[in-house]
Amino acid sequence: MKDNNELEGVLLLDKPSGMTSHDVVDRVRRVLRMKRIGHAGTLDPMATGLLIILVGKATKLSQFLMSLDKEYEGTITLGKTTNTHDAEGEMLTMCPVPELTEQAVKTHMATFVGDQYQTPPMFSAKKQDGVPLYKLARKGQEVEREPRFVRISSFELLRFALPDLDIRLRCSKGTYVRTVAHDLGERIGCGAHLSALRRTASDRFSISQAIPLAEFETLDAAAIRRRLISTYDAAPGSILV
Repeated sequence: MKDNNELEGVLLLDKPSGMTSHDVVDRVRRVLRMKRIGHAGTLDPMATGLLIILVGKATKLSQFLMSLDKEYEGTITLGKTTNTHDAEGEMLTMCPVPELTEQAVKTHMATFVGDQYQTPPMFSAKKQDGVPLYKLARKGQEVEREPRFVRISSFELLRFALPDLDIRLRCSKGTYVRTVAHDLGERIGCGAHLSALRRTASDRFSISQAIPLAEFETLDAAAIRRRLISTYDAAPGSILV
């Protein structure tokens, strides 16, 4: 595709597993031959799903779109903890899963709903004195982290199949779903980690509107233009008044 510096708008992509959000941005840059490309909310490499890509002048929406509530579906596996709180990390503990009823799990999950402070995991991009925490964690260092305010508006159990729990969670910006998984395991008493995660929505934007990255890379210029949501239409209503 030839140079398209005049392109502007929002693309909704379905991120595959095994790639960072920055990897996806680089792939979009290569297709569009544009430097001014960004995204509105990081997904961990293991995670799949909705990634909001900002093209051209739409990058000015970044702070507003990042602040939107997110929805995720995933799987929490009980009985094993890892140093990253997800399946990509090194296993730390293994414990037998106690006899649990579906209702008992739902009761534990209900305690997470509402306003709270969450401590970011060491394996995260959050910076401490200018250094990403994950770089310290890879050196075996653990430092005190300042808890951040988050809100979990819903936490549903979709499938009860011990040791796996399929869940749906809707939460505010900055919530670490893998930390929720870890903390749920602590409350149940056997430990847990997040074994799968998919972002299904960001406020009014849904995964049903997104196109897989590999399919996007096959589109011609006209098809890409049709996929772009205008900056005005993508902007949250609160900044248009």
